[in-house]
Amino acid sequence: METASIRIDKYLWAIRVFKTRTMATEACDKGRVTIENVNVKPSRAVKVGDIIMVRKPPVVHSFKVLGLLHTRLSAEKVKEFATELTTEEELQKYHLSKIGANVIRDKGAGRPTKKDRRDITKITGFEE
Repeated sequence: METASIRIDKYLWAIRVFKTRTMATEACDKGRVTIENVNVKPSRAVKVGDIIMVRKPPVVHSFKVLGLLHTRLSAEKVKEFATELTTEEELQKYHLSKIGANVIRDKGAGRPTKKDRRDITKITGFEE
């Protein structure tokens, strides 16, 4: 079911960048989604060949539009409609953020204090 264009919030939801369409819309409203280095509104039309940048702190994901789709598909079929151009450095930031806090904190230590948060940020190299 291909057409000439589709809303960016719907497209990001369909290729599984965001769990819900509402989350995709909020990301656009907050200025976290860009096409050609221009912040976009949720109603912006996406065309084949566009490169979309999505900031999901601490990582900036990049996608190239290969095809348009209106419904959410399985993860295997998404590869036919979008190619991820995210660099290895960015993906490494994501993996470090997932394991960074768990390695430092002892189990049962409770909620981190302000100093603990600063130390975690210093060690991982970015804010969460």
